[in-house]
Amino acid sequence: MQAQPAGVPAVYPIAGPASDPAAAQAADGSCSCPLCEGREHETPPEVYAVRPSGPANGPGWTVRVVPNKYPLLAPESGGDPPASLEHGRGDPDLLVSGPARGNHEVIVHDPQHHLSLGDLGPDQFSAAIAAWRARLSAHEGAAYVHVSVNEGKQAGASLEHTHAQLYALPFVPALVARERERFTAHHNRTMGGCLLCDLLQEEVRRRDRVLAIDDHAVVLAPYASRMPFELQLVPRRHERSFVDSDPLAAALLQEALARLKLVLGGSPPPLNLWLRTAPKDASNFHWHVDVVPRTTQLAGLELGTGVAVNVRAPEEAAAELRNAARSAG
Repeated sequence: MQAQPAGVPAVYPIAGPASDPAAAQAADGSCSCPLCEGREHETPPEVYAVRPSGPANGPGWTVRVVPNKYPLLAPESGGDPPASLEHGRGDPDLLVSGPARGNHEVIVHDPQHHLSLGDLGPDQFSAAIAAWRARLSAHEGAAYVHVSVNEGKQAGASLEHTHAQLYALPFVPALVARERERFTAHHNRTMGGCLLCDLLQEEVRRRDRVLAIDDHAVVLAPYASRMPFELQLVPRRHERSFVDSDPLAAALLQEALARLKLVLGGSPPPLNLWLRTAPKDASNFHWHVDVVPRTTQLAGLELGTGVAVNVRAPEEAAAELRNAARSAG
């Protein structure tokens, strides 16, 4: 059994009060959502905003970023933990913990009360994704920066207003570290190749799992998808970090979300979306975006073994999404 490396937060944060996603209106009919324009006083002061007009922390913004009101990470998260052998805490090689230091921000995608990132217009969608890039740059000193979007109660969202959460971590999570190692191993084995570039070339050649493609990116149902209709957006140009990415790749991500909406009932499905970008100092990497609609529940096999159970083959999911788009057109 392997303990977590030193510095990994091993705390159980107390979440803020749960919000009812159906309660977007106050009793008098006005908006009660704290992320909507005009309710800036209900959030911490902004750390970044695209603001065509108006003063800071007031109306007039296009995209707004604030510290999370109930952060999982904080720049000064208490002192160092007591010595491992004190108070019965046990062997430091078995029980490792540390303060939950870092930064936790909320990126509000739109001043209006839209429920899904996919519901935004093209210009607003591009502005929201550009804010991800700007905030990644602001935390370039972090070991890893994770940007994710949760939509719907099934996906863990407590507020329905479309937003992303950014976690600037002082360590590289094990899952990301393993992916970095696979990129490095492939680079060494092929004497300079990129794992995702080579995989993308093969997927485009086969076409059976490709959903959409343009000059900037490809959206596909990844091989051995974990859940039905899982998607991945990959830039066609080799780009290590999302900070240096082609902004036009956002258009295909928006198209992918629209196609999911068409196939999964005509309304935005509950989903988790996250950006995987290069950890600090990783020379071999290729950023991508993963989208996982919450169409099924994890059970004992998946949780107990890590084995995924997917009732829809990715080839079938990709074909259905392609056909739905043609029908809508």
